[in-house]
Amino acid sequence: MVPRRLIDLSFAVAACASVAVLLLSLPEIAPARFVGGLLSLAILAAAYVFVGRAALVVPIRGAAFAGFIAVVAIAMVLATWAAPALAMLQTIAYPLIWMVGDTGRGGVLGSVVIAAAVFVGMAAGGGFSAESVVSAVITAVLSVVFSIWFGLWISSIVEYGKERARLLTELTAAQSQLELLHRDRGAAEERERLARDLHDTVTQSLAGLVLLAERALRQSAVGDADGAQASLRTVESVAREALDESRALVARTAAVPADDAAGRAIERLVERFRRENGAEIRLTLGDLDSATGREAQVVLLRCLQESLSNVQRHAHASHVDVSVQATEEALMLEVCDDGRGFDADAPRDGYGIDGMIDRVALGGGHLDLHSDDGGTRVRIRIPAATPSSTPPSAAGQLNATSVRVAR
Repeated sequence: MVPRRLIDLSFAVAACASVAVLLLSLPEIAPARFVGGLLSLAILAAAYVFVGRAALVVPIRGAAFAGFIAVVAIAMVLATWAAPALAMLQTIAYPLIWMVGDTGRGGVLGSVVIAAAVFVGMAAGGGFSAESVVSAVITAVLSVVFSIWFGLWISSIVEYGKERARLLTELTAAQSQLELLHRDRGAAEERERLARDLHDTVTQSLAGLVLLAERALRQSAVGDADGAQASLRTVESVAREALDESRALVARTAAVPADDAAGRAIERLVERFRRENGAEIRLTLGDLDSATGREAQVVLLRCLQESLSNVQRHAHASHVDVSVQATEEALMLEVCDDGRGFDADAPRDGYGIDGMIDRVALGGGHLDLHSDDGGTRVRIRIPAATPSSTPPSAAGQLNATSVRVAR
């Protein structure tokens, strides 16, 4: 929108120029016409000051707009009757009509009325001679055509700007709503992540403590003091590890060491399983240095932790094989046991297998889980550079395409 001060300045310049033209024409025109010219300028000035300026902000319509057009038309009749050179006031009248109205139709009708006023004034000023009528027709037609064309063009630009402003407002509102949804989704993902971390760390440690305490009670009941003491020492070690894990969780840091210690973390998990479960476990560990993605190592370590926890709590296996291999493209994990299998189609409670499936899916990997009466095999392949974040809906799609659970 053009600033009102600039419009005020333009009106003042045009008015001063018109006064100068009128003064220069004074020797050639009658005093009555000179007075008529001054009166036309006064009418235009009053119309602009008392109605036009306010209408630039709040457009007028209906009877008020029609009255404004009539006043401007009367001023143009007087001006062009007084001196043909005052037809220059059209540069004020036409833009003013388009700016104070709120519709293109009003601007077109107003332009036609102003053109008619110019024709009447010029023709009357020339005594309706043939020459004056022709001159008046040419002036009126050219001016009204230009006014309508230019006015409609400017109006279309204004409407386009209004539409853009409306769309911008809607877009801003949509972005605000989207930010709220993102925050809500982030909070939900954070809660789910915290639940997985609790299950993968503290909950599993507590489950191991329960099993160790039960074993110590059984050993104590049969008089195996040495065995009970060994179990209690393991309880102490596991409890300290659980304390460290909970502190790391509170500090919002993953309970996973740096990349160069991922292999040692796997060895500690296997050794801990051996102490707690007593089953034979064999580890085949490749060089993990070639897999530079820390997030992939975190996913693999959590999946190994969950797999060994499931073997300890449910499978009652006597032999477990763990294989961890790495290339520049991916990390591979395989956990096989000879314990009791389970029904892969049965509903599952808790975060165990489902949490592992979600982790693999979020990492863009592939999980193959096979279980039968002879044991369970878990195979996982995770890209070395895992995506940092995947929306829940995308995770669900990954679960459906990259995870296979079979009986």
